Amino acid sequence: MPRLPHPAPEALRRDPLPLRGRTALVTGASRRGGIGHAVARRLAAYGASVYLHHHVPHDEAMPWGADRPEDVTASVRAALGDPEARVHAGPGDLAAPSAPAELVDTAASALGGRLDILVANHALSGSDGALDEIDAAKLDAHWAVDTRSVLLLVQAYARQPERPRGGRVVMMTSGQDIAGGMPGEIAYALQKGALASITRSLSTTLAEQAITVNTVNPGPVDTDYRTGDDYEAVAARFPGGRWGMPDDPARLIAWLATDEAEWVTGQVIDSEGGFRR
Repeated sequence: MPRLPHPAPEALRRDPLPLRGRTALVTGASRRGGIGHAVARRLAAYGASVYLHHHVPHDEAMPWGADRPEDVTASVRAALGDPEARVHAGPGDLAAPSAPAELVDTAASALGGRLDILVANHALSGSDGALDEIDAAKLDAHWAVDTRSVLLLVQAYARQPERPRGGRVVMMTSGQDIAGGMPGEIAYALQKGALASITRSLSTTLAEQAITVNTVNPGPVDTDYRTGDDYEAVAARFPGGRWGMPDDPARLIAWLATDEAEWVTGQVIDSEGGFRR
């Protein structure tokens, strides 16, 4: 088999809008303090049109609360790098079995008929506990949102009739396999571990369609869920003395969506800033 030629010099120069003309669905973008919002802004800044999925009732029930969807959308729209790109948003309770496929159809239709990039960022918070606290209902709730819905999103994404060959899928995990695990969040850790485990199988399945599949562990990220002494204690465990910020994993995820990352697939990638457990 002949060797590939070296890239021409002009091919080595970075395009400032490497996602121009691409379309992306980002799930779990209900608030400006979250990773989903940061990812969407990065994709938009790189030239992509973006559909933001949100489930406001979930975040409203959490201590950190939710933003108005129109404020989140406006923030992403302000980051658009391509004046011809678009930003749309819509709700969805991904616990419903039919919701993932419906969301993919809705997002693709809003963005011109296809999705090139899928970032499955959503997850269920709460409804969890240690081994002696969990029950079947908690396990089932996390399975439905954290794992089943992600796999059904990937399935629907891969089945798109109008999507050209090639694409990007990024899932999210939480470092549950690293030292110490997550003994106080058994249901969540179980389902996020399932996504990490299935990454290789999905990447092999979709390789013939030239779709890459990777999973990112963002490590502890400041999304407004810790304050006071607890916040400072976590910050001290980073060599840099600060928490990860939403844009830290967002930069990695946005790069994985570009052509530069076409040779990276089937990987679970830690983006933790050297966090010391």
